[in-house]
Amino acid sequence: MTVDLFIPCFIDQIYPDTGFNTIKILEKCGLDVHYNPAQTCCGQPSFNSGYWHESKKLAEKFISDFNNNRPVICPSGSCAGYIRNYFPELFKNNPGINELNIFGTQVFELCDFLVNQLKITDFGAEFHARVTYHDACSALREYGLKDEPRILLRNVKGLVLMEMNENDVCCGFGGTFSVKYEAISSAMVQQKVENALATGAEYIVSTEASCLMNIEGYINKHKLPIKTIHIADVLSSGW
Repeated sequence: MTVDLFIPCFIDQIYPDTGFNTIKILEKCGLDVHYNPAQTCCGQPSFNSGYWHESKKLAEKFISDFNNNRPVICPSGSCAGYIRNYFPELFKNNPGINELNIFGTQVFELCDFLVNQLKITDFGAEFHARVTYHDACSALREYGLKDEPRILLRNVKGLVLMEMNENDVCCGFGGTFSVKYEAISSAMVQQKVENALATGAEYIVSTEASCLMNIEGYINKHKLPIKTIHIADVLSSGW
């Protein structure tokens, strides 16, 4: 099978190794991974800020970049959920809306694709650490991702998964929310990190690089004894 790879902005600009590790995982599954270097942002930040006209232009480009009639894999439930749920909203008055809805079903978050499409849950990964998992808001509520990351993590040799309290509560990032409402955002990320620390975990794992960036910023500022890591980096460890 040939698949297309969509790398979100945060991974492309801040955590490029996570993108390469996503390719590593997909290739281990026997897939031919195609990366279109012309790809750009899916438009979620501008959409969430109310700039729908600009978002529609980015959506049109995205559809053009990935118009190959094959699965589009994305290591972010947030971006994949936005494409699935809100591209049709941007084009709701267009005559090609049915085709667009079909296109949305071809976009998959990484963990969902591995577990539910490929039926592969063990990559021989090794990661000797205690970890806790953060359910990112968009991944959980818009994409519907919950069990799949946990299934994959439990098959990693040496990894101990420890659930934190309020694992499905927002970390305070929310895109521009963290800028517009800095005080509220800071209190939310503090609560998230404190809940993670209470488990005794050494790492906070998530599918969302944006959440991890926000959490990591708080951890580094306060020099706390815990780290963040994307699930793709865990699944590609040890082999």
